[in-house]
Amino acid sequence: MEQFFEFLQKSPFHMLLFGMAVASGVMLLWPLVSRPFVQRNDVGTFEAVQLINRRDALVLDVRDTGEYESGHIANAKHIPEAQLAERIKELEKFRSRPILVSCRAGNRAPAASAVLRKHGFGEVFTLSGGISAWQQAGMPLEKS
Repeated sequence: MEQFFEFLQKSPFHMLLFGMAVASGVMLLWPLVSRPFVQRNDVGTFEAVQLINRRDALVLDVRDTGEYESGHIANAKHIPEAQLAERIKELEKFRSRPILVSCRAGNRAPAASAVLRKHGFGEVFTLSGGISAWQQAGMPLEKS
């Protein structure tokens, strides 16, 4: 062990390489370590289709109106993220069903999911990658 420390002290470059190795190891392990502490239920397109078809999940689209009208998942309920807290009563009748929250790229859905969980909705999932991932998977969209 002493030889290792002497090797590191010989050159600042050795310390830099060692530091980079430690940092990359921490970055690789961080998702594994932090998973139990983060409550996110991200699902891919395949799992989303299963939720919709097998468990009659409600698709909640939280994009802006223009984005929604340009194409959305069939039978999706549209409530923009900014209006979700004030329009939460519209979702009361869906409380017993799983809710799949979608947005354009997967950035707004986690915040909307947190609002739903805060209001007591149990099974809330976010579409990983949003409508962009849905389209890339070749899944159909309908237009308003």
